[in-house]
Amino acid sequence: MQNHFPLWKNLMILMVFAIGTLYALPNLFGNDPSIQLASSATTKLDQKQADAIKAELDKAGLPIKEFEFKRNKVLVRFNNTDDQLKASDLLKSKLGNNITTALNLAPATPLWLRAFNASPMYLGLDLRGGVHFLLEVDMPAAIKQAEERAYMDVKAALRSHKIYYKSVTKEQGKIKVILKNSEDNIATQSFLNSDFRELSMTEASDAENTLLLSLSQKKQQDIREFALDQNMTTLRNRVNEIGVAEPVIQQQGDNRIVIQLPGIQDTTKAKEILGKTATLEYRLVDVEHDVQTAVKGLPVIGSRLYHETDGNPILLKRRVIVTGAEIVDAAYTMDENNSPAVSISLNGIGAKKMGKLTQKNVGKPMAVVFIEYKTKKRIVNGVKKEFKEKIEKVISVATIQGVFSKRFQTTGLGSPEEARTLSLLLRAGALAAPVDIIEERTVGPSLGQDNIDKGFNSVMVGLALVLVFMLVYYRVFGFVANIALAFNLVIIIAVLSMIQATLTLPGIAGIVLTVGMAVDANVLIFERIKEEIKSGNTPQSSIFLGYEKAFSTIFDANITTLLVALVLFGFGTGPIKGFAITLSIGILSSMFTSILGTRMLINILYGNRRIEKLSL
Repeated sequence: MQNHFPLWKNLMILMVFAIGTLYALPNLFGNDPSIQLASSATTKLDQKQADAIKAELDKAGLPIKEFEFKRNKVLVRFNNTDDQLKASDLLKSKLGNNITTALNLAPATPLWLRAFNASPMYLGLDLRGGVHFLLEVDMPAAIKQAEERAYMDVKAALRSHKIYYKSVTKEQGKIKVILKNSEDNIATQSFLNSDFRELSMTEASDAENTLLLSLSQKKQQDIREFALDQNMTTLRNRVNEIGVAEPVIQQQGDNRIVIQLPGIQDTTKAKEILGKTATLEYRLVDVEHDVQTAVKGLPVIGSRLYHETDGNPILLKRRVIVTGAEIVDAAYTMDENNSPAVSISLNGIGAKKMGKLTQKNVGKPMAVVFIEYKTKKRIVNGVKKEFKEKIEKVISVATIQGVFSKRFQTTGLGSPEEARTLSLLLRAGALAAPVDIIEERTVGPSLGQDNIDKGFNSVMVGLALVLVFMLVYYRVFGFVANIALAFNLVIIIAVLSMIQATLTLPGIAGIVLTVGMAVDANVLIFERIKEEIKSGNTPQSSIFLGYEKAFSTIFDANITTLLVALVLFGFGTGPIKGFAITLSIGILSSMFTSILGTRMLINILYGNRRIEKLSL
């Protein structure tokens, strides 16, 4: 029977429209001014503290729209920004730095929609407002750290192989090894080539028994790539610590990282979190020399003077065992004596190093050094210049009680709070190299709202013009096409919400373009139906042939546009990707609504009955 869909196909189309409407609805409810609270480096947020926070807000008489505590994070929603700011000031004064507090905007999706896991699509920085940072990774510092580790490892390897040398020095990125005996030359080169494949080795032309070692070009490139990847992971973990929704953290070039935090209003706090350029190192404690020797300013071979958090001096070996970059997990726990401890897991490289060292140093103390780089400003010759200050402190000292490698416990911690602090620092990860914030931009919520209004108006104006044209020119068929076009927009928004894509201004441009392109398919179909009627076919046959013959043309036109959109997504940057995503979704949904959606409505209006004339 012509112009008749089976029941299953009608139900499928109606189900798509129903699901699309359900998942597009959350975008109508806007956002609530909110405060997010999460564990800091010194305090773990639990249910007891969450109840205390709510009690403080109730005591102050601040109206709370909703209070949530999930996954060690608190989200407090308010009816307006005035209550939000008052609550923020109150909590900061009561909690201080014990809890991380951030202002944000939380989706105001009703509970019944959340039960279906329906959430609004994310809005980009240009629509929602927030903070944009451009960070530059200090690649020379990453190379220098690797050279320092290689220098210490080469010295230790020479001693372990019982090869006598006059000196081992590091000059201009090269490790200079001067051997005592020429007969050791071949043996030294052999084990260095075997154990230190990442180092390039040459013999000095101007001196005897002298080897020059340096990081190979491939190794330096690997260090740069690792530093960038590790820093991105660490920064993402830091952002997640305060529960920021939909952050954008992506690579730009070979040594830069772009971070966008949509919805964040507390820019000072965001900068403080991202600006913490810290790392961790495990070193052996030097128990052979007197720490007072170093305190007096006298050199101690193979060791350096450090200070613990309480200011007490401590002497540590110069050789680094492992760094925070090699830690994959850390958790607060209790040891066999029911004392606070931190359970740590290392990656393969770190486990190998730790296993070798602990085998030889059971019963000796090991320290965790926290290293932080702070940017400070100083006036030099009347010009304000920035410089980095390196701050090093020993945050933990524990005794090696047995041989371990991949997993072990750090014990000897003073209190559960200290153990919890250390686990948080380790779990968040360490930066493989210092970073500098070289660009900072703040987009205000009012500007973002202005962009939303303009984007919404552009879509509405374009849609209105298309609807009027189709209704006037194609009458009943135009009305059907308008219904399909409206559902096309609903499906686009629903899909963006379901995949939690981020909508930006270029994405809105893709939607506007889709509105114009979506109606093309119906224009082709309707014009084809007109031609069939002029050829003498019956109205029913004309409808059937119009849809059948126009399909190949519609498919070809849309598939070529889809291929271009996929290319844009594959090779474009953030804004281009946003445009490509909305365009791709729009093309696929427009084919569904224009071909199947309109066909179902036309079948309902004209199918299964005799008609003499079409309103076309």
